[in-house]
Amino acid sequence: MFLGILGLIIPGLPTTPFILLSGYFFLKSSDKVYTWLLSRKYLGRPLRNYKEKKAFSKKTIIFSVILMWIMISGSIIFILENKIVQISLFLIGIIGTIFMMYVKKYED
Repeated sequence: MFLGILGLIIPGLPTTPFILLSGYFFLKSSDKVYTWLLSRKYLGRPLRNYKEKKAFSKKTIIFSVILMWIMISGSIIFILENKIVQISLFLIGIIGTIFMMYVKKYED
C-alpha cells in the first residue's frame, strides 16, 4: 500500500499495480482493512470497479496517464540534471502510456 501511495509522488514508480496488489492481500488477510480500503474516497471506487468488472474506467486511465506525465515532466524539468536519467524517465513514460492503452477499459 505504501509503495502505491508513494507512486503518486515519485515518477516512474507505478501506483495502480501496488494498490491492486494491496487490495488483493488485504482481501485475503483482513476483512476489516479490506473494507476500509474499499471505503476510501479516491482508492475505493477504482478498486471496486476493478473487482466487479476486471477493468478500469476510461476516465481513470486518462487521469492516470495525465498525472504520470505531469510528474515525469516536472521531474525532468525541475529536478533531474543528468540527461541519461531524463531520457530514461521519458522512455519509461512512453512505455507506461503504451501499457495503459492496452489495459482493459469500460465506458463510464
